[in-house]
Amino acid sequence: MRFTSGIGARARRVGRVGLLLGVVVAMTVGASTARAQDPGRSPDADWPTYNRDLAGTRFSPLDQIDAGNVAELEEVWSYRFHPADGFIEGPTPTELFQQVTPIVVDGVLYLAAGNRVVALRPETGEEIWRHELAEGLASFRGVAYGPPTDAHGARIYFTSLSRVIALDAATGARDPSFGGDGEVELRIPYTGVPVVYRNALILGSSAFGPGQEHIAPHLNQPRGGGEPVYAYPRALDAATGRLRWEFPTLPTESDFGSQTWGNQSWRNRIGNNVWAFTLTVDEERGLVYMPVSSPGSNFYGGDRPGANLFANSTIAIDIATGELAWYFQNIHRDLWDYNLPPAPGLLEIERDGERIPAVVQVGKSAFMFILNRVTGEPIHGVEERPVPAGDVPGEEYWPTQPIPLKPPPVARVSIGPDDIVSADDTTPEHAAACRELWDEVGYYNEGPYTPLRLRQEGTPPSLVFPGTGGGVNWNGTAYDPELGYIFVNSKDRPISGWMDVNPEYGPDVEDHVAYVRSPGPPFEAPIFDAEGNRLGALPCYKPPWARLYAVHAASGEIAWEVPLGINELLPEEKQRVGTPSVGGAIVTGGGLVFIGATTDRRFRAFDSRTGEELWSAAFDYNVEAVPITYAGDDGRQYVAANVSAPATGQQRGNERLVVFALPER
Repeated sequence: MRFTSGIGARARRVGRVGLLLGVVVAMTVGASTARAQDPGRSPDADWPTYNRDLAGTRFSPLDQIDAGNVAELEEVWSYRFHPADGFIEGPTPTELFQQVTPIVVDGVLYLAAGNRVVALRPETGEEIWRHELAEGLASFRGVAYGPPTDAHGARIYFTSLSRVIALDAATGARDPSFGGDGEVELRIPYTGVPVVYRNALILGSSAFGPGQEHIAPHLNQPRGGGEPVYAYPRALDAATGRLRWEFPTLPTESDFGSQTWGNQSWRNRIGNNVWAFTLTVDEERGLVYMPVSSPGSNFYGGDRPGANLFANSTIAIDIATGELAWYFQNIHRDLWDYNLPPAPGLLEIERDGERIPAVVQVGKSAFMFILNRVTGEPIHGVEERPVPAGDVPGEEYWPTQPIPLKPPPVARVSIGPDDIVSADDTTPEHAAACRELWDEVGYYNEGPYTPLRLRQEGTPPSLVFPGTGGGVNWNGTAYDPELGYIFVNSKDRPISGWMDVNPEYGPDVEDHVAYVRSPGPPFEAPIFDAEGNRLGALPCYKPPWARLYAVHAASGEIAWEVPLGINELLPEEKQRVGTPSVGGAIVTGGGLVFIGATTDRRFRAFDSRTGEELWSAAFDYNVEAVPITYAGDDGRQYVAANVSAPATGQQRGNERLVVFALPER
């Protein structure tokens, strides 16, 4: 059974306040305070949450910038994440700045910027206040705004791995009524942005395990022993920070779903996180929608027989009670690391005179599931189709996987001889090298959910589309309610390889991961300039290698698709092949889709009706975060994007938020 309504499974309820960190974190506050709420300011002017609204539409009705004038956009101000001159010293996480998205509420822009959170005037970038952390970093993704209540003023919430911190939105000072001295320790860290809904603060889970391809299940233990650390999402009391409930995404003992883990293999298991950068809420129904990731180990499941709920599932949780409303398992018994990184998006579909409340979930598998968000039932139909089995000893291969009847996949899910690049796609030399590689290696692919087979003499490597970095990653979707179009960007990026005996254990030891993924030769070939100098390597499958799609939600048909990005290693007339990266799109009432998400260091605007590229800005670095748009008190519409440096140590330090507007008239 793929979806279930009204299960009534209960969350883990906790009556005590979580342990509080005793460390006092330094703070500096500017002399100014944030502007008071303007009762005359339209809510359309703001971008108040990570995805603009709790429904996750990323749609702004602002239309001052439109298809007719977007080509006139110019940079008007920028704000550096690292305020001092020079580079950041020491190692820095690869996701330190790249994926941060600001918010704008009541005419103030709030931004997580490395080891500090700042409030800026959105028309100029002038600092209003700054809150600095003495240790650690603010969220890698962004901050959340909580409106004032009888108990406290307006707040800014953000995570710092194992903490959630609350600031006074007007001053940047910690709000001592939240937890202890304005912070609460989290049992499970979370790198995303909390969701504020009424009196609840809802967070996902980011439990980082040791090298999950090589883990043994018993490694999911805290230091010094004790209870295993299960990565459950949760809700806190937004006023006090007290834990209200946790939901067992990895069900244990008597929880619903534990029967899908043979031999009680849920015990001490890593995985089933809710990685999403933020979560999605149906405000009318009081439901939060969570995308659950894969179980450990990512590519081997011989020690976890069964369908493994709630892994790789979209789940709907009653926010008031923490009970499960319904679930839909997008992938049964994952052996491909096809987790669901993005939060789903909510929309309304009109069909046969009926308005259907819907939720759209995408992920690494490249399939788009459009479900009824009240029941979890597929709107355009889903079929359980047979998929190939592998040959790893002791492995259990689920015989079928759910495939949507509509829409079609939004990235490549198979490959054959006809899909290899030709001289018309790239260059004659590159195409010839690719054909030779295909013939020599003999890659194995049987369509969607091709298994990784056992590495042994005479067995060619599997070429799996999409791979772990392909399909739709964390970027998710945007939705235009006026057009009825869902916008999503994706990439064709496979993995090549086999399953091999785990060198840490061997195949004959119980209670461990017996087999791990062994990389094979990538399906790419070098490309050279006219003088024979090697420029790099390009994929051997036909472009485009990255795309931007518009899907008509009511029909499930593709409205348009275009290559996303150019590759300057190719001759100019062949460069529009797509350049795979990460990042998401937004859509506006001016008929525009704004997106970075390429490795060609460009930020672009497309016509939302046709997919025509109308404008781009080039930078030294890539735009990997979700952009925003908002209106200033000066009457201008602004578009802001985070421009990030490559994750290569000494090149870091110049990341910045860049803001565009039309020329002043």
